[in-house]
Amino acid sequence: MARDSTDTSSISFTALYTGQVWNQNGLSAPGFATPRGRFYYHAMTPFEYIGGKLVGGNIRTFLLQRHQVIDDRVADAIENRGVTQVLEIACGLSPRGARFAERYPGITYVEADLPDMAARKHALLQREGRLSDRHYVVDCNILARETPDSLEKVLSDFDLSQPVLVVTEGLVNYFNLETISGFWERLALALHAFPRGLYLADNYPLYDDMSFLRTLRALGKLLGSVSRSQVSFHFHSDDEARNTFMNLGFQHVTIHDPADFYERLSIPRSRGRSFVRVIEGETEQPADPS
Repeated sequence: MARDSTDTSSISFTALYTGQVWNQNGLSAPGFATPRGRFYYHAMTPFEYIGGKLVGGNIRTFLLQRHQVIDDRVADAIENRGVTQVLEIACGLSPRGARFAERYPGITYVEADLPDMAARKHALLQREGRLSDRHYVVDCNILARETPDSLEKVLSDFDLSQPVLVVTEGLVNYFNLETISGFWERLALALHAFPRGLYLADNYPLYDDMSFLRTLRALGKLLGSVSRSQVSFHFHSDDEARNTFMNLGFQHVTIHDPADFYERLSIPRSRGRSFVRVIEGETEQPADPS
């Protein structure tokens, strides 16, 4: 049977492994760990070790790089760019919402995922005593349209008079470029309803370096087998990524390389070129001439 084009449920399987990586590295509370996540983590350890030795990086390296670079950009958006509300789509077992809601009690932090994972995350936050009217979980399917869980409906419940930040981590590479571009274009349009809209996502450029290309594709196959999904790589350069986002409606686009953060963030370093980039897109309403 053909897979429903709006069915993204298989992606949730990787949330268990990723959540354990964050937990093992002190980025989340013990309650965020799961038995299956621990099993996947220990089962993957030999492969991660070999990958680090052979190519100077592995899945855990780029998971930690992207997570902490995104954290840095979220903090900057709150502290320096007026963001008072955050939507993290495909939140999985990400500890970011819990950490930032505690660190910045004045913001609204909404976590979103498909129903099964959203229910799991709601129960986890409730058990940890972290749910509030400023930090909660909703259902969201990025491919749905004109439904209660659609991107547009979820964002319409935010305060349109205040800047907003949307985060997707570990999501976009499970879709081909045509499919995810549709989401990016809809997101840019929705963000234009706010005085300022910011978007942060991780991505993996396919540089024209054959050894790098083979390594990244091998990592992609490994991720795909774990998640039972097709992993896609979208861009061959940072400029291509930037131009694509500009053409889809973002007015300003910055591509962040984890190597630029090595001196100020405690993140693992890749030997040679990093596999991951963090894309930061921005929309902004024109100033009122009056």
